[in-house]
Amino acid sequence: MIVLLDRGFATNTFLMAVAEADAAFLARLSAIRKPPVLARYDDGSFLSRFGAIEVRIIGCEITITTTTGQHTGLYRLATNLLDARRYPASDLVRLYHERWEVDSAYFEIKKSMLSRRVLRSKTWAGIAQEVYALLSTYQLLRIAMTDATETDPDRASFSIALQTARDQLVQAAGVIANTVINLVGAIGRTILDHLMPARHLRVSPRAVKRPLSRYAYKSLKVDRRTYKATLSIDILQPPLSP
Repeated sequence: MIVLLDRGFATNTFLMAVAEADAAFLARLSAIRKPPVLARYDDGSFLSRFGAIEVRIIGCEITITTTTGQHTGLYRLATNLLDARRYPASDLVRLYHERWEVDSAYFEIKKSMLSRRVLRSKTWAGIAQEVYALLSTYQLLRIAMTDATETDPDRASFSIALQTARDQLVQAAGVIANTVINLVGAIGRTILDHLMPARHLRVSPRAVKRPLSRYAYKSLKVDRRTYKATLSIDILQPPLSP
């Protein structure tokens, strides 16, 4: 498991807790942190330390180009994946970009799984039970999707996986009828039969959320369109030690 973290969560205490759980992390650092350079790697990253754990620091400049122009930002990432050959800096920077997909996960749970319904329970224990049931089901479906599409899980349709799982439960479809078990399973076979096209990089301008109706955005002239984009990553060399 690798945990992707935004700047507000990259505290020493939390990163140590993640590492102690035998999980890897990839966290963006705030500009005020000045980690010491203990050693340098060939890919441009460097070894440092947060509390009791060793980390690799990756500095990079990311440029996103769309039809509206270019936007460049500086990022510093920290990870406890110390093997620079197995986990090159450029690969980790591209992986961090996937952090936005947590929003897609919330959308799939609320819209696809719950059909925008609210939780039914009236007690704290019941609410906790429903939340964990939703998260466990979502995780199982994602595992099935990833196992079926080993090369590019983004091409798997969550709606297809969810509906196939429902059919297995409600209609007893795809039950095991013999002793030969296919590890892909009914969900995986259906996913592979309905693969989506390869995903293109798209960006959407960020806007401050306002408690207004969606029609009011027209008068505010808020750009809510998405744009095809190209991504350029430059790994920055660590600063020289004084």
